[in-house]
Amino acid sequence: MGADPDKAFGVYVHWPFCLSKCPYCDFNSHVRHAAIDEARFARAFAREIAATAARIGPRDVSSIFLGGGTPSLMQPSTVGAILDAIGKHWRVTPDAEVSLEANPTSVEATRFRGYRAAGVNRVSLGVQALDDASLKTLGRLHTAQEAMDAVAIARSAFDRYSFDLIYARPGQTPAMWEAELRRAIGEAAEHLSLYQLTIEAETPFFALHRAGKLQTPDESASRALYDVTQSVCAELGLPAYEISNHARPGAECKHNLVYWRGQEYAGIGPGAHGRLDIGGTRYAIATEKRPESWMMRVEATGTGVITDDRLNSEERADEFLLMGLRLAEGIDPRRYQALAGRSLDPSRIALLCAEGAIAVDADGRLRVTQAGFPVLDAVVADLAA
Repeated sequence: MGADPDKAFGVYVHWPFCLSKCPYCDFNSHVRHAAIDEARFARAFAREIAATAARIGPRDVSSIFLGGGTPSLMQPSTVGAILDAIGKHWRVTPDAEVSLEANPTSVEATRFRGYRAAGVNRVSLGVQALDDASLKTLGRLHTAQEAMDAVAIARSAFDRYSFDLIYARPGQTPAMWEAELRRAIGEAAEHLSLYQLTIEAETPFFALHRAGKLQTPDESASRALYDVTQSVCAELGLPAYEISNHARPGAECKHNLVYWRGQEYAGIGPGAHGRLDIGGTRYAIATEKRPESWMMRVEATGTGVITDDRLNSEERADEFLLMGLRLAEGIDPRRYQALAGRSLDPSRIALLCAEGAIAVDADGRLRVTQAGFPVLDAVVADLAA
């Protein structure tokens, strides 16, 4: 995992549509009951890709991620058109990782083979739970059996696949979660994303939780579930390489590493974010969230960008620290110093080491320990101060 930190370049493409809105989700996803004009959206994606390429110039693309929303609602031909547009304007490396998020409800073997033919070589499935009662609570439209069928289809169509689970669900005990996790790892092959259920503002779960109608595990129970996650995954060969992501060594998601290592990526589509380096300056980019508004903006101007901020050295360094310390591999403090123009405070490092929250490796890399990860935000805030 020690790749050159400045070489990777990723392209994130956001497909904003879903069949239904999950009650815990605060992502930029939208339900449309009328048919979606995929050809028109594909042209808009291609136009925004062209405009981004014209602005930043040549790049070697090492990863592409089609996220959402539910990208597996797209026709394979739409995916193919988007990938062709990326390949037209930038060089896609021979070993590039091309991931697509899929819901078990929208998985058909023929469609998966179509994605494979279009150039996708990795899928990430939104399984979320392996029991039907939990899936119903989470507002998912698939059953546990449908989810496992989808995993089997993914296994037959792709060399690389992953799936997501949500834990710290209402009523979940460590024993229940351990059994579910062991079953999941038996199906997961090489990669799992495991997220604690968080109650986000302006979601249906937020209102239910506030009204006392949705009970989630308290802090100590959540910590016990987190500890089970770490120990079972490590025991079965999928240690955490990032706070919520587990993989067999070498099977980490290359695209997500782009984010966490502070590398450069383009954000394409409604509500996408990007970090682009232009003339030695890093820009934080975000596009219009509303799909139809984004499309009209792109058709009128070539791009849906509504936020285009220059990051100063302090902001770049803070972002590098915040993202990099999520990784088990940690950060190189010399890169922080190069970005910030100052080094991290040795006395703060010494104190956090003494508390067991961080460790400094023999090569000087600084990383958060297993004990430190549950209080990661506090560790980052302390180091950045």
